[in-house]
Amino acid sequence: MRHKIFFILFNILLLVFLFSGIKTVEASVQEEKARLIQQIQAIQKEIQRLKALISNFKLQKEINAESCLVVNLSDNSVILEKNIDRLYPIASITKLMSTVIAFENIDTSQTITLTEKMLEPLGYSPSLFLGLNVSTKNLLKASLIQSTNDAAESLTYFLEKEKFLNLMNQKAKELNMTNTFFYDAHGLNPSNRSTAPDIAKLLTYIYENHPEILSITKDNNFWLPDQTGRLLKFKNVNNFYQEPDFIGGKTGYLPEAKQTSALLFNVNEEPIAIVLLYSKNRQTDTLRILDWLKNNSVLK
Repeated sequence: MRHKIFFILFNILLLVFLFSGIKTVEASVQEEKARLIQQIQAIQKEIQRLKALISNFKLQKEINAESCLVVNLSDNSVILEKNIDRLYPIASITKLMSTVIAFENIDTSQTITLTEKMLEPLGYSPSLFLGLNVSTKNLLKASLIQSTNDAAESLTYFLEKEKFLNLMNQKAKELNMTNTFFYDAHGLNPSNRSTAPDIAKLLTYIYENHPEILSITKDNNFWLPDQTGRLLKFKNVNNFYQEPDFIGGKTGYLPEAKQTSALLFNVNEEPIAIVLLYSKNRQTDTLRILDWLKNNSVLK
């Protein structure tokens, strides 16, 4: 009887041991399978990263601009960069900063009478003439929409020119634009210089604090009368103003600066800043970048 009980207990223990052994093997197989899946996923991510790097490098080579920066403003992540530490003349991108100073220091309904000094810069408009009493708001629109230089110059006289320029440079310091220098309010002076990251900081500030400025840059229905009373249209010089995904921004040109631009777009539901300095063809550059962004998994 004892032998039978011992035999039964032995078989039970053997079955328990075998069963637990099977369980252990199964658990080990599952652990190994999970580990392999993790390794495969890591390899796939690395392949995607390498593909993105290759695509990024190829795009950099295709861009005409000597300096370029693309930033997602939702998290300030850098998507694309090229020679971002180089300083270049920024031309009429300057008007973004002069507009900020005007909005923050001048009542937009306030008016001023235009003088010869205000009308000296190149970029004359027949609707801004000697003796005209014009509002800050209309000068801002003329400056941003048609990039009228005498409009930007006239804005400085609301606060005295030197004080206005000091405020522009002071604002640059406040925004940590450490490589940015302003010598006029319109950008005709090639000494107005900056870097792509600094301009991106300015765009970010405007996007977060002065969306009304971006709205003006999309306008193409601004009219003022000339000296005869005939209404003249201020044509928007930004080729992207009518694009549905265009949020706003500014372009510029000087022989010393070539073509410049600081633009914001809604790409795949993300606010994307594109800054181009010293470009031979900013429109082609921008279109290439937008096409790349829309087809790149980084924004999906």
